[in-house]
Amino acid sequence: MARQDRKKKGDGGRTTPKGGSGSGARHAISKGHAASDVRESTSGRYTAPIPQEFKVSPTWVPVLMFTLLGLGALVIFLNYLGLLPGATDNLYLLLGLALVLGGIVTATQFH
Repeated sequence: MARQDRKKKGDGGRTTPKGGSGSGARHAISKGHAASDVRESTSGRYTAPIPQEFKVSPTWVPVLMFTLLGLGALVIFLNYLGLLPGATDNLYLLLGLALVLGGIVTATQFH
C-alpha cells in the first residue's frame, strides 16, 4: 500500500521572500562618502565595517591596561614573598587577581 502523506515534488523551497523586506533595510555608509551619499543596502543583514578613524583608542587605555596587569602581578609576587603587611594572605592574592582581570578587561577595549 502506498503512503499518501509523501511530499509532492515542488513543495519545498524558500519560506521567506528573497532579498528581505524593504522596510527593514539598513543604511550603509562607505568610507569617504558624505552623509548625503547614504544608500540603502539590498539586504538588512550586512553591516558595513567601522572606519579606522573611529577605532583609535585614547592613550590612557593601554596605559591603564599595562598598569593594572603590572600591579596585579606585583601584588601576587609580593604576597608570595611575604613582604606585604600581615604576611601572606588570600585577600592580597584576590586583590592581585582582580587587578590582572581588570587589565584583561581593559585589553578587550583596546583598538
